[in-house]
Amino acid sequence: MKQSRNVSLQRFNTFGVPATASRVAQLSRVEDLARCTFMPGRDLVLGGGSNLLLTGDIEGTVFLNRMAGMRLLEDSHEGALVECASGELWHSMVLWSLAHGLCGLENLSLIPGLVGAAPIQNIGAYGVELSDVLVSVRCWDWLAGKPVEFTAEDCRLGYRTSRFKTDDANRFLVTSIRMNLARRFQPRLEYAGIEEQLGAMGVSEVTADLVSRAVIALRKRKLPDPALVGNAGSFFKNPAVTADLADTLKADFPTLPAYPAGDGRYKLSAAWMIDHCGWKGHRAGDAGVSDQHALVLVNHGTASGRELLELARRVAASVQDRFGVALEPEPVIVGAPWQESPDS
Repeated sequence: MKQSRNVSLQRFNTFGVPATASRVAQLSRVEDLARCTFMPGRDLVLGGGSNLLLTGDIEGTVFLNRMAGMRLLEDSHEGALVECASGELWHSMVLWSLAHGLCGLENLSLIPGLVGAAPIQNIGAYGVELSDVLVSVRCWDWLAGKPVEFTAEDCRLGYRTSRFKTDDANRFLVTSIRMNLARRFQPRLEYAGIEEQLGAMGVSEVTADLVSRAVIALRKRKLPDPALVGNAGSFFKNPAVTADLADTLKADFPTLPAYPAGDGRYKLSAAWMIDHCGWKGHRAGDAGVSDQHALVLVNHGTASGRELLELARRVAASVQDRFGVALEPEPVIVGAPWQESPDS
């Protein structure tokens, strides 16, 4: 296990904000964890750094997850049980599955970050979520000091959430996940844009690989590249509201997208509301809102995490004022609360 002290974290987060860790330990094997201790609030587990906003230095240890490995545990004509270590790039996992003739992850192509973040966020895109294929999650229990395994049901997956992000936040480090992937392709093309992109590509016979290529093209066109401008993808979740509130808002704003979200609730487009509050393309110093997609906050160069957080709060406050809808951040905010206390 490699260890270093006083390490800059700027290259380890896709926002590219400056922060320093007192100590960094690189995890390459599950066995390394038996020699580690973790203190919530002081230490941090860091994967791809694509779903967090650092607002200051880390006083304790940053554990860099670099555990690798992908394999077929069971295989048949119908499908396969796949295991992937948490330190692998998610997109690499998607391409690996397609190369092995497996389907189910194609709509999740080009999502940034590592495999370990997938069950924490229950990642999803273009009508598909990890929960559609997840079988189990293996973790290291920091509190008990031993490995544990959870079924998909045990993980309590929801919209961009799980037990690992709520009740058990900071207790478990995901070490690997298992998924059931199919060999028979069942396309999911209902999400806006995919069929149009396939048409633009001249596709006559749809395959999982072509859907993956279409999703990649869509994401590249709609979202800024973190290698060119710092960002963490969608910063806000699409809020779910009651049917009554959705009806009221649709009466006042007929073009506001609203989709059934189960339990009598409707999911609203956060991007639409942010755009209609005039934030798309806004810039405050080097902190800004992308001119490509209103859900994406960007670092144009030297913005700090605190400056990006302040901008995000202002965006959310304006949506609350105009639409009466509270927005919640999708990335993990490290070092500061999302909501400022009245005394701060």
